[in-house]
Amino acid sequence: MSVWTALFWGAFSSAALYIGQWLATPMQTRNHATGLIMGFGAGTMISAIAYELIPTTNLEGSFGTFVAVLLGAFAYFIGDRIVDKGGGGDRQDIDADQGEGSGAAMFVGALLDGVPEAFILGITLKAGGGISIAFVTAVFVSNIPQGIAGTTSLKAAGYTDRHVFRMWTGLLIATAITAAVGYIVADKVANGGLYAEGFAAGAVLTMLADSMMPEAFEHGGKQVGLVTVVGYLVAAFLTFAD
Repeated sequence: MSVWTALFWGAFSSAALYIGQWLATPMQTRNHATGLIMGFGAGTMISAIAYELIPTTNLEGSFGTFVAVLLGAFAYFIGDRIVDKGGGGDRQDIDADQGEGSGAAMFVGALLDGVPEAFILGITLKAGGGISIAFVTAVFVSNIPQGIAGTTSLKAAGYTDRHVFRMWTGLLIATAITAAVGYIVADKVANGGLYAEGFAAGAVLTMLADSMMPEAFEHGGKQVGLVTVVGYLVAAFLTFAD
């Protein structure tokens, strides 16, 4: 394994945004189905974090890791509020139909959502000595509905398909680099990987609860609860099958 492997998997996990862009038009009137996909993705992320990160970060008896998780949660919370005020609050809005959002803020918000996941991916790649199929699957699946919602919101704000494609490409490059940084941190800094992993886990969990899951339930209805559990179980199976 090398830092180039981390770059590849960081880019691969974000490539699902292109699938989301491609699906944005045919799924434009199928908000219920998109909500279900988003719920499934949230379930896979929760499971991957629980089984892949909690045992690794060793929360039991580690005050530093508790602090890191809380700091990650607060960092995302504050960053998300700033992005929302700047015009990026609709980046995960499935049924965006107003041209009020800021494309730049939405892009920054998408980075805020995607960077912690990529960071975790790089860290786990180094710590585990190999790629976690469960975590990559969770990130990839969760990025599909985010790509749909992000594309819908950006196009409602007046951006063309070409502009959206370029934004997703920029995000893909950023997440690839972030995964590489996570790999390096886990390798070079004593205990730094554990705390960085906890920080990123707190950020991702806050993102799921703050934006992804509410949006899924708003459009998917009560069925989202069942689909989220299915996503959780799929990721759990992949974790133990590795």
